[in-house]
Amino acid sequence: MNEFWIILTASIVAINAALLGCFLLLRKMSMVGDAISHAVLPGIVVAYYLSGDKTSILLLIGATLTGVLTSYLITFLSKKARIQGDASIGITYTLLFAVGMIMISTWLKGNVDIDMECVLYGDVALINLDKIIIDGNLYIGPRAFYVEIIAFAIIIVSLLWGYKGFKILSFNEDYAQSLGIRTGRWHYFLMTLVSLTTVVAFEVVGAILVVGFLIVPPATAQLLTNRLPFMLIVAALVGIVSAIGGYYLAVWLNVSITAAMIVVSGLIFSLAFIYVRFRERLGNKSVTEHLPI
Repeated sequence: MNEFWIILTASIVAINAALLGCFLLLRKMSMVGDAISHAVLPGIVVAYYLSGDKTSILLLIGATLTGVLTSYLITFLSKKARIQGDASIGITYTLLFAVGMIMISTWLKGNVDIDMECVLYGDVALINLDKIIIDGNLYIGPRAFYVEIIAFAIIIVSLLWGYKGFKILSFNEDYAQSLGIRTGRWHYFLMTLVSLTTVVAFEVVGAILVVGFLIVPPATAQLLTNRLPFMLIVAALVGIVSAIGGYYLAVWLNVSITAAMIVVSGLIFSLAFIYVRFRERLGNKSVTEHLPI
């Protein structure tokens, strides 16, 4: 039963990240997810300092707000200060992550149950330690699963409601602005969802795997289709297969589950790349035709 909950929870994390990652990839902003996953640390520390409880909703709110702030700073540096995009990302996330580390050692003076390795690498194998039990002895699953399900519901509802807005923002931001669409609102709405996804997955898989799921499954899907709806579906499926395959690979080799999931995701991408190259060499119509951006 523990195996079931681990795979199911990791699969939900993969779906959440892969769906949002498609829009980040199309906007050439995939590494913003990496920046947000590290830069939310100050928000977590402040929220913990105020609440004294790592399960408090304040941690989620603080981290999400810090994620939006990270996105704003990156945009400000790249557009207002005219600093190159990758440099803006690097400056922002390293600065905020370092500030968070200093805050842990000074504000909280080390007396805090925030494990840096857990934040970065996670340990999905331990999610069953935080159980939800009703009627005294009925185990209905780990808390992490239900947190991820809530995040999944929020993401699905947001994408269904704002699909057209996210789509036009991803393909042609200038055209969207010419239509009078407030692209800034859609941008920060997307960044809020990315922040939410990253934060709730910290204790489940860690920041590193979230970044992997934000980038690799969408990139794989983009190799295989040039239609956004199918790209979203394929990316989610790749994420699920990576979670399942990664778990069993980790058990077989007795290695980190997080690392194994990333490896499987990379292998799937490699197979997709080989497939499209093989099709091209056969002279068939290219299936690597990218979505217009």
